[in-house]
Amino acid sequence: MKVGIIGASGYTGFELLRILLRHPEVEVTVLTAERFAGKGIEEVFPPLKGLPLPPFEPLEVERMAERADLFFTALPHGTSMEVVKALFERGKKVVDLSADFRLRDPSLYERWYGPHRCPELLKEAVYGLPEVHRERIRGASLVANPGCYPTGAILALMPLASEGLLPEEGVVIDAKSGVSGTGRAPSQGTHFCEVAEAIRAYNVRGHRHSPEMDQELSSLQGRRVRVNFTPHLVPMNRGILSTIYVPLEKELKEGDLYELYRTTYSEEPFIRLCEPGRVPSTSEVRGTNFCDIGLVLKGRSAVVISAIDNLTKGASGQAVQNMNLMLGLVETLGLEDLSLFP
Repeated sequence: MKVGIIGASGYTGFELLRILLRHPEVEVTVLTAERFAGKGIEEVFPPLKGLPLPPFEPLEVERMAERADLFFTALPHGTSMEVVKALFERGKKVVDLSADFRLRDPSLYERWYGPHRCPELLKEAVYGLPEVHRERIRGASLVANPGCYPTGAILALMPLASEGLLPEEGVVIDAKSGVSGTGRAPSQGTHFCEVAEAIRAYNVRGHRHSPEMDQELSSLQGRRVRVNFTPHLVPMNRGILSTIYVPLEKELKEGDLYELYRTTYSEEPFIRLCEPGRVPSTSEVRGTNFCDIGLVLKGRSAVVISAIDNLTKGASGQAVQNMNLMLGLVETLGLEDLSLFP
């Protein structure tokens, strides 16, 4: 199968290429990046020097649409939607890594991002968390790849939500991300001197990934859930650790809590449940598509800790997982890597 990456010059673009170059069933035939149009791969990503990849080109949907069967769109929110529409109308399958099709309510999108110019496509989009929507993804032509923070949080809370154990309010999500989550474009806030030897919270009054979490957890639970989410930037390249505090709707024993998670995720290829007494670390999932989950019970409260690589399971790896499902391929194809250690 031929695939293209639109907006391929960022960290998610590199991560997609890193995975797809080892994928036995696909060939990358289109790479776009306005800034680097005409440049070879080694000028933008020196580690990929000498590999059989096309040069970067400007975004011209009409000219490139016939050169790939499926496109990954890795463009900023607000920019992606019209490109996705043009591809969709030409019968192409699309995995969109922006936020443009994650929220089902266009008024909610407008509140957090701005006007939605293609609301008619929202009903076509499937939220791309395979552990929740696998069968719908298989039949989809447009998949909205989840945000990195929501991926770690929703997977950590899915078993509790599915059993109706989350309170309407009171779930606290304290999540810490590596700096690559802010993107490749330089800015003062991500300058080495600004992030080294420092941890800081940001968007404390409200982060635009919160409604994504609320939407999916409310759907899983069958009633309203509103989380209290605060992200933090930590001085590491990649990874997200989410520590989540859950006042439980009913009393549970720690063994029962563990069994609930074990049963829920026993068939999931990319969910690894830590043994009782252990909690996950971002170092154990670095460069992989795994989500590791640890559990601790404190009276009527559960502490659920998840670790993912924000660029892999939190973005490009999950996008390839969705691609595999959409194309009828083995879901784990190209995604079997273990973490680098140390």
